[in-house]
Amino acid sequence: MKVKTILVSQPEPKVENSPYFELQNKHKVKVDFRPFIHVEGVLAKDVRTQKIDLNNFTAIILTSKNSVDHFFRVAEEMRYKVPEDLKYFCQSEAVAFYLQKYVVYRKRKIYVGQKDFVDMSTLFKKYKDEKYLLPSSDQLNADIPQTLNNLKVDWVPGTFYKTVMSDLSDLKDVYYDVLAFFSPTGIKSLFKNFPDFEQNNTRIAVFGSTTQKEALEHGLRIDILAPTPETPSMTMALEKYVSEANKGK
Repeated sequence: MKVKTILVSQPEPKVENSPYFELQNKHKVKVDFRPFIHVEGVLAKDVRTQKIDLNNFTAIILTSKNSVDHFFRVAEEMRYKVPEDLKYFCQSEAVAFYLQKYVVYRKRKIYVGQKDFVDMSTLFKKYKDEKYLLPSSDQLNADIPQTLNNLKVDWVPGTFYKTVMSDLSDLKDVYYDVLAFFSPTGIKSLFKNFPDFEQNNTRIAVFGSTTQKEALEHGLRIDILAPTPETPSMTMALEKYVSEANKGK
């Protein structure tokens, strides 16, 4: 069946040369963006109830742009003056680059991983005497505590923000040929908003094994899967599927 419309359950990319726009133009398909989940900050007083005193830490582990934003928001709410010698351990270059929004890069001690959390292991081994704070969401990836505990790192997790399901009631009567999901919570949001959702001819695209597992547990048929060796990104997986589905039609 031909694909004419795709709904991506994420915010619209802010860059003009996004692969999604290339996909749209090349195959003349309509691509819409709508976050199925969003992030809400946890108040400083609720962070305090987790027995977190920012003065007790010598290093901060930052896994995403959200963790950067909410660490500095909570620090400001707590009137905590971030010391210049605080160390920042960033999961990726993108997170480290984003950190410049809050600190003067060249004056700070910033350490950067490759991409996945486990890639930071060598950094934690090198700086094993630090006291680490991990500001994160209420849904922490299982590999993070596992990695830190295996390395016997002195660390404390803190819930600084929460992942919340968005209200999608305005999409009730809207149909898309493909729905693209990137997290288990996105799948949960679909069924929270539309408990009677029936897949029928809708193609489901999922990114990552945990999203795949959630989709299958909800009885969904998965038509498009990423990452794979052949299609490491969602846009590449969509491109491949649309190319084949729309061939000669």
